[in-house]
Amino acid sequence: MDHDVSKENIEAARGEFVALLGVDFVLVDAESCRVRSSTRWSPAAPSECPNLVVMPGCTSDVSDIMRICSRRKIPAIGYSGGTSFSGALTATRHGISIDFKRMNKILHVHKDDMDVVVQPAVGWQDLNQELESYRLFFPPDPGPGAKIGGMIAMSCSGTNAYRHGTMKDWVTSVTAVLADGTIVKTRNRPRKSSAGYDLTSLLVGSEGTLGLVTEAVLKVTAVPKNQHVGVAAFPTTRDAVKTAVSLITSGILVDALELLDPYSLMAINRSGLSARAWEERPTLFLRFSGSKQAVHDQIHLAQQAAKANGCSVFESSGELTDIETIWGARKAVASSFVAMKKDASDVFLSADAAVPIASLADMIDWTHQIIHEAGFLGSTVGHVGDEDQAMKILEKIQRKAIELEGTITGEHGVGLKLRDMLVEEIGESAVQMMKTIKLALDPQCLLNPDKVFRLEGEV
Repeated sequence: MDHDVSKENIEAARGEFVALLGVDFVLVDAESCRVRSSTRWSPAAPSECPNLVVMPGCTSDVSDIMRICSRRKIPAIGYSGGTSFSGALTATRHGISIDFKRMNKILHVHKDDMDVVVQPAVGWQDLNQELESYRLFFPPDPGPGAKIGGMIAMSCSGTNAYRHGTMKDWVTSVTAVLADGTIVKTRNRPRKSSAGYDLTSLLVGSEGTLGLVTEAVLKVTAVPKNQHVGVAAFPTTRDAVKTAVSLITSGILVDALELLDPYSLMAINRSGLSARAWEERPTLFLRFSGSKQAVHDQIHLAQQAAKANGCSVFESSGELTDIETIWGARKAVASSFVAMKKDASDVFLSADAAVPIASLADMIDWTHQIIHEAGFLGSTVGHVGDEDQAMKILEKIQRKAIELEGTITGEHGVGLKLRDMLVEEIGESAVQMMKTIKLALDPQCLLNPDKVFRLEGEV
């Protein structure tokens, strides 16, 4: 890759960016650059930071920025919430970070069409807060702080995926800027279209390597009614998984169905991030909604399935404080493990391998065994200790997922860390097809270089 990040070229580009955006929106200090490439979720080496940060205010700004980068051969990485894993923000080739912080507006709410038009720095939590007055709801719910731009780039998921699907199911259209500054709108607002290639789906999950999303049309749905939550603890992981399989195969459509292992609950208890203490046993967290009768029936059937598999206590509630406490514990798992770091040098590592539901108990039991045989602390993911050895453990977990006809990443993306494992999962020919698409749209490899697959060298 023939990039030019020489001091002279970066300084000349900085002058152009200042002329375009104003001096307040071009940052060059070391800390501003560091925090946009290295986060507590995905740390990067000090040498893997951008040379400067730019903050566009609109799509045309982004286009002009990329025209400068294309002419000067400067790499660029998009940044919105900074909550991604797997090294997705690491500036391996330096260059610039494009921070979409100023592009944080909800542009339109089409209540009757049940869609919204948003900019990339809108947070999913802020969007749902705005939609409350319309009695509408945007289901994808990744980690707190995630923004729409990053959610599209990584094709994120969340606890609502069981009933509502993942991010790709809720994106109708995007406006994106390509590596040479070209502005592309992938389609209009109807929920179905067979007009040409599905460019929207091509960009969703491309990890910012094909284009920078500057605007998105998102589907929304009605706010769930009569929400309730349930908690069921089990003697073993296998008992919990058997209950989950029973619920899924019976056709009971709960809103969410999440399994936390004893180590996750231990981390939550020790971190103090939950308003209550939890019994440290394999536990299913469930969420229900619908008419009063429908919710009553769902809870009854879930309780029956749980008790048939050894659950001694099944708890359910529709009180708002209980819903916030119970579901808040589930959302606090990753933060709880980070909070358990004993030293600043301790590293939080994650993997999100996914397998068919029938193989889940085997996968979890096997994962616990190899983690603890190696002397690490963790649930199915998580770590305090030696990073190199821990990465080998995570690779074993991902290979086990492939062996069980699963995937190395269900929602966090490939980034830097899983590039070689991607070849093992889908094969050389599929990866080569991705490279062909990348080079057709970005022949200079300016957009988030080195992510998803290796293009050259040892980076």
